[in-house]
Amino acid sequence: MGHAEYAKPGRPDVICAAVSALTIGTVNSLEELAGEKLNISKDEKTGFLKCDFESTLQEKSNFLMDSMTFSLENISREYGRKYLQVKIEEV
Repeated sequence: MGHAEYAKPGRPDVICAAVSALTIGTVNSLEELAGEKLNISKDEKTGFLKCDFESTLQEKSNFLMDSMTFSLENISREYGRKYLQVKIEEV
């Protein structure tokens, strides 16, 4: 069963896979394409991912983050908040 618990045990969890692809792809793009310096904390067992930025984001990095957020919110609307809740918190 995936972290989203959308699929039955033994079946692929499409929500977990989509969220993983979006978040990992965005983090990789922020580092490799935008050159951002990131402090990343993760726990693959629980699906936890935290990304702290060392400086103010560039315009292209803001665009990448907005794109990821937009896609995650669409998944949440499509499959329901039971499986994915998007919470934005700026600190």
